[in-house]
Order: sequence, then structure tokens, then C-alpha cells
Amino acid sequence: MKLEGTDVENTIMKNTMKKIIFTLFTVASFSTQALAASTPSHDPHIVAPFSGLCSKSVTIKPENPSNYYAGTEGLKGDALKTKLNKIISKNVTKLPYTSSEFDVWDALAITDQDPDNSNNVILMYTGRSQLITFSSSGNNDPDAWNREHSYPKSNGGFNDRSASGYTDIHHLRPTDASINSERGNLEFDNGGSATSESPEAGNKITSTTFEPRDAVKGDIARMMFYMATRYEGDDISTPDLELVTSVTNNGTAMGNICTLLNWNILDPVDDFESLRNDKIQKIQGNRNPYVDNPDWADEIFAKDCQ
Repeated sequence: MKLEGTDVENTIMKNTMKKIIFTLFTVASFSTQALAASTPSHDPHIVAPFSGLCSKSVTIKPENPSNYYAGTEGLKGDALKTKLNKIISKNVTKLPYTSSEFDVWDALAITDQDPDNSNNVILMYTGRSQLITFSSSGNNDPDAWNREHSYPKSNGGFNDRSASGYTDIHHLRPTDASINSERGNLEFDNGGSATSESPEAGNKITSTTFEPRDAVKGDIARMMFYMATRYEGDDISTPDLELVTSVTNNGTAMGNICTLLNWNILDPVDDFESLRNDKIQKIQGNRNPYVDNPDWADEIFAKDCQ
């Protein structure tokens, strides 16, 4: 169908606004940086010096974190979880998964941007720094990066793009496409053999579970705590999400909560994760309370580890 003048103008305006929004978020998040050399995109299992990223002092502190969590003072257990649910469910912007306008692809390019190279993103399971443009958006290369639902959409029962959980960037992360596929919808726990795709990164796998590399175990745990707090069955197409000890036949729940609580302690919040939380608030409108206050995980979920 031939586009009329107004349609062309609208299309140009949408694409222009998308570029402007992406640029504004990038500039707001990082000052001018010297570009580091890019990791070769077809050397897929090089692990970036992630310990270096963790030690960088790039954290942007929230302006008024205490005000964001106002009303949680003195609360414990389920009462605290209920209050946090109300706080993090307000004023949330649901992003389109794929769109000609600002979407999840664009958001992850900002939230997981390599602080040493603004052209790249850090892939969660490998720690590899990879060109933002070498993605699975129009590219079927198994070493391209794609969007991993850390809380699997098939397990969680939010396999519809209209579901809030489907596009919630608090648990969506850039990952190597083939490693994403190897993990599939396996639940999180310790143990197993080295994955065929990323043995040197420390990822392990069994027939039912996936153990990520040590540097992101806490990140994953805190994403799972967020999902179990954010989604209580009140959002369209996203059911009540819970964390349990089992790793099989859980329905929409995820395990292993005892392991996740341990990972939360073993891998504390680092600057990359904290800065990511700040960026998500700017884009999506809410925060992950377990990144801001990791101790809340035990306060709320320890009773479920029996």
C-alpha cells in the first residue's frame, strides 16, 4: 500500500523519536567514554573481565530511595511483601516487545550497556561484551544476543506479549542465543555438568536445572524475588508467581528458593546491577527492591525454604 504524505511524516517522526529517546537514556547513564576494543562477535565464549565491571564506581544512587519505599518501615514477612507489591506496581510503563518505536530491544541496549564500551552490551550468562547491533533482531546467528526471560515465560504462564511479565525488563537480560536455548526453561539450582556452550564461564546444567556462573548468581536470585513480589495475579495475563523448593512440576512457580536465598548472599549487589536498577526506573518506572535492600529477601522468603 502506498503511503500518503502524512503517513510518511508520521513514520519518520516515530523513528526519529526512537533514536532521540535511546540517545537521551544513553547520555544520561554514561559520560563520554573512550571506546574499548570490541570482543570479536564470532569468538562466542570469551568471558569478559566481569570482575572489573563489578568493581567500577559507576553506581548512580537513587535520589530519594527512602521515599520510594515509604510505608515499609517496621513491616516484616508477608506484610512487607504486600506493601512492596503495591509500590513497585505503580506508575509502570509496559514496553512493547518488538516495535518500530522504543521497545525491549532498545531498553536492554541501555540497561545492560558495557560501561567500558557504549557500543556493546554485557551478556548475562557469559559475561561477554558484544556489539549491540549483533543481535537476534533480524539475525539468526546462534552467537547473536537475544532476550532471555530469566523467569521463563512458558513456566510462568505469561506466554502472551500482552502480559506485563512478558516485557518486564527487570528479568529480561541479553544472552548468547545458543546459551539461552540451552538453558531453555530449566529452573535454578546448584549442580550439574558444564554446559556445552559455555563451559569456561562456569555455567552448569542437568536435565532439570541450570546453575549460572558465580558472578551473576545474586543478580538472578534478586530478579526471581522481584518477579515473585511484583506479580500476585493482579496483572493482565500474568498469574501469581511464587518461589518454591522443588525444581520440577511447579506449575507457574519457580525453584529452588533455598538456593536463590544462598546466591543472594554469596553474590552481593555490585555497581553494574545497581546502575541497571536505576536505568530501569527511568525507563519502566519501578525498581527492584531486592537490589536496593537485599536483606528483604530473607525477611520475606526464608519461611518458604523448608
